[in-house]
Amino acid sequence: MIRIIKKRVEVSALGQHICMSAHKARRVIDQIRGRSYEETLMILELMPYRACYPILKLVYSAAANGIHNLGFNEGSLFIIKAE
Repeated sequence: MIRIIKKRVEVSALGQHICMSAHKARRVIDQIRGRSYEETLMILELMPYRACYPILKLVYSAAANGIHNLGFNEGSLFIIKAE
């Protein structure tokens, strides 16, 4: 689950049926927790792990939920919770 926040309003996306070990996903998720949306995209695109692609899709989905449903701006989004 990835949660993105803007001024105490949270947007989330839930990824199910992603086949990878928790250890492999955790080493990527620990790098993006607490960072801005734009910085997260750069990190995920440049990291060499296979776990980055499903997590990148999940971050895109959470951001799209905030942008289209609540009218947020991409520059003001932050990852507050990733597990």
